[in-house]
Amino acid sequence: MSGLLQNRENLRVPEPTLRRLPWYLSNVKLLKQKGERFVSSTQISKEINIDASQIAKDLSYVNISGRTRVGYEVDTLIAVLEDFLGFTNLHKAFLFGVGSLGGALLHDSGLRHFGLEIVAAFDVNPALVGTTLNGIPIFHTDDFRRKMQEYDVNIGVLTVPIEIAQQITDYMVEGGIKAVWNFTPFRIRVPENIVVQNTSLYAHLAVMFNRLNFNEIK
Repeated sequence: MSGLLQNRENLRVPEPTLRRLPWYLSNVKLLKQKGERFVSSTQISKEINIDASQIAKDLSYVNISGRTRVGYEVDTLIAVLEDFLGFTNLHKAFLFGVGSLGGALLHDSGLRHFGLEIVAAFDVNPALVGTTLNGIPIFHTDDFRRKMQEYDVNIGVLTVPIEIAQQITDYMVEGGIKAVWNFTPFRIRVPENIVVQNTSLYAHLAVMFNRLNFNEIK
């Protein structure tokens, strides 16, 4: 995942760079597990198949400098990247739509390591309302505004059916949500001051299938 919320200093960073920085972070963490104390952009390049000059350019947006012929100090690079991407701050979120995908996200405790904690979920299914999933309470969607007064939340995770995606988005924004992580294939409309991150699994599938078919034709 890239950092969902960007601070003011990050706003000038190109989105492709923000998407690549977490790849570098994960790779450097693996190198640390192997006992590496320093890492160069060339070394990262060999691991993830991104040009070393692109990696160096991306890291130029981060407040860190490497040593000539040595590279970056691993622990420092990890700490700086985590702070830059917002992973060191825990952002609380509400999830809307506890279907198969929503349920999977509630079970994904690893999101906390990337700075996101889903503290409650909302649905209209009577079989789900009033229960918990992975320790996370599930409330009726009608309770959203009241729960906004109880929780310090500004992020909404959208995993509802496509036909109500815009309706629930409007409901969230009117209730005070400032950023939406949209997992539906519907391109939601929001005011300019609302942050949206679209993560459509179906769109990614379409790209993969198209490339697979193209390779098979060749």
